[in-house]
Amino acid sequence: MGSVLTTLGCMVAAAVLFLIVIASAAIKIVQEYERGVIFRLGRLIGAKGPGLFFIIPFIDRMVKVDLRVVTLDVPAQECITRDNVTVKVNAVAYFRVVEPTSAIVQVEDYKRATWQIAQTTLRNVIGQSELDELLAHRERINTKLQQIIDEQTEPWGVKVSIVEIKDVELPATMQRAMARQAEAEREKRAKIIHAEGEYQAAQTLAQAAETIGRVPAAIQLRYLQTLTEIATEKNSTIIFPVPVEFLRGLAGILGVTPEGGGKE
Repeated sequence: MGSVLTTLGCMVAAAVLFLIVIASAAIKIVQEYERGVIFRLGRLIGAKGPGLFFIIPFIDRMVKVDLRVVTLDVPAQECITRDNVTVKVNAVAYFRVVEPTSAIVQVEDYKRATWQIAQTTLRNVIGQSELDELLAHRERINTKLQQIIDEQTEPWGVKVSIVEIKDVELPATMQRAMARQAEAEREKRAKIIHAEGEYQAAQTLAQAAETIGRVPAAIQLRYLQTLTEIATEKNSTIIFPVPVEFLRGLAGILGVTPEGGGKE
């Protein structure tokens, strides 16, 4: 009797263990940012989740797919621009899976495939752009990269949202040439500003001379102002220039003609 009970107990324990194994294989839980792609005997059933759901043990197979945004570093690529300048460019791409079933069925490894597409597209786009455009209008190149990569990954259920060029490494000779160009540009601006200042100063002096020519008393006021400025200087010898208008006024007071003769 005891052996029968022992055998019965072993069978019950085995049955309970079997049920636990079956239940653990049938119950699946996926997170909010995940989806479970279900295959039944090799055929695609669909994507399930998030939360708790059941599958048929040993018949169904589930593959988890992460739907969060993935940051993909594109390593430095040595490219030749359209104006024949060799540069090294690296970038970063942000993408996410929008169709879990396509990401599993249409491509073997969607992350690696996206990485390879990003590298080749980066080289192609840089090869079609000039160096000035790469340095000054990087937003246009970023937008072009994002559109091209997104079009190629769309059949895989992958959405590329952002592509940014991080760094552009130039050859040392090109850096020196650009530094000389920038220096020449600054010198050009300085000369233009100086010439504009001289032109404005000449216009102002011409207007002042015209005003003094119309008003004879203005030259005498200017002369007195000059004497005041000279008086503040600590010079040993001061020479006072006397304008002709001042001499004519003095001659008129004394009754002497400019030629030296007196009044009749």
